[in-house]
Amino acid sequence: MPGDPYILGAVAAGILSIAVMGWLFMGVRADREEVEVALTSAVRDSVRFGDIIQRTGQLTARRDSIAQRVAIIQDIDAGRFTWAHVMDEVGRALPDYTWLTEVAQVQAEPLQIRLAGGAGSNFAVTTFMQNLEASRFLREVTLERTEQAQSSDSPGDLIYNFELTMTYEPPPLDQLETVPLFEEGLAGHPAASDSVAVSDTTGG
Repeated sequence: MPGDPYILGAVAAGILSIAVMGWLFMGVRADREEVEVALTSAVRDSVRFGDIIQRTGQLTARRDSIAQRVAIIQDIDAGRFTWAHVMDEVGRALPDYTWLTEVAQVQAEPLQIRLAGGAGSNFAVTTFMQNLEASRFLREVTLERTEQAQSSDSPGDLIYNFELTMTYEPPPLDQLETVPLFEEGLAGHPAASDSVAVSDTTGG
């Protein structure tokens, strides 16, 4: 019946349910649109960040490769003046009436060197060893052999043949005096940034 309260209540409940469902549908639809916008933005950012990450990885790999090459160059460069230092120190340590017949490498790491030669007296050999030991580049100077013999140039004269070993070890950089490899303005070029140690600060 039109005036039946139960029917009217059921109709009102139905209308209210439809209204609630419509409101929920519109809310879900709005949320879905927001999620789609956020998802699209996230995908776009992911692509952009992925490209940045890829470039960062490439730069990191290039940096590591350059660092490895620099380390190799430094290792090679560290030893390019070794024998120049050795010969310079030996030459400065050599006293009068003393000469060398052999300079040979015995061991590579650490660098061990054998010197053989002759001298006019045992005093000259001792002086030579003391001068070598005073060098900041040389250590563990050891006399391996010494013997008296006749001079090949003057059979009536006696000489002392000797053989000794020593180890090369460069001192800390703060104990070295360095100079540029090239003078400023040489051949129109500025002075080179590399330098070479010429002596230690103690004068050894």
